[in-house]
Amino acid sequence: MKKYNVLVIDDERLARTLMSEYVERIPQLSLVGALSNAMEAVGVLQEKEIDIILTDIEMPDMTGVDFVKTLSKTPAVIFTTAYSDYAVEGFELSAVDYLLKPISFPRFVQAINKAIESLDNQSKPTMVIKGDAATDDKNYITIKADYKIYKVNYEDLIYIEGQSEYVTFHTKHRNITAYYALKNLELQLPEKQFIRIHKSYIVSVKYVEFIESNFVSVEGNKIPIGASYKDTVIDFFKQ
Repeated sequence: MKKYNVLVIDDERLARTLMSEYVERIPQLSLVGALSNAMEAVGVLQEKEIDIILTDIEMPDMTGVDFVKTLSKTPAVIFTTAYSDYAVEGFELSAVDYLLKPISFPRFVQAINKAIESLDNQSKPTMVIKGDAATDDKNYITIKADYKIYKVNYEDLIYIEGQSEYVTFHTKHRNITAYYALKNLELQLPEKQFIRIHKSYIVSVKYVEFIESNFVSVEGNKIPIGASYKDTVIDFFKQ
């Protein structure tokens, strides 16, 4: 089982202790250190490979946000704080999650799951082959989510909905939310079976029932057509 090195940074001792305990409860994680300030973390990062950083924002000398800005190579970052005012700035730095104290263990696990999915997706080579000949004519896509690998046949995939850094795969059997980029999925999926109709939606051609005005009906779901995609969608279904 792959291990992910974690660094905890928080000027509050009780918070460091709690985060450390949470980390140690997850077998896939290895706690490298629990530090009281960002300056200590600089030295650790120079000596050890860190995969995930859990850092408080409000700290003396240097805030967690300012610390992350100084990093040339950024691990998966999860901000922890007692204040909600920093959420927007945190996500502008591509933090994988933002935990508001007090932090429950289930919410912590959810954030770690996002971080691991982010790291695993970064390590994958990007597929740039399009069309039915892609990936040896396989008829399915594999999706990593919730510590599982789901195999979803193309014929069971109804549509994909983009949600910020995540997407939800709507299938005949279940909905799966995972950390993926919609533009990368557009390249991976067979272009004769799936079409991008909006910046936030890819639909299966098989399940399209009709096109009306500015939306597509897919298995009873009305999905909007983006203005910049409309001509392409109309031309596709005229063929």
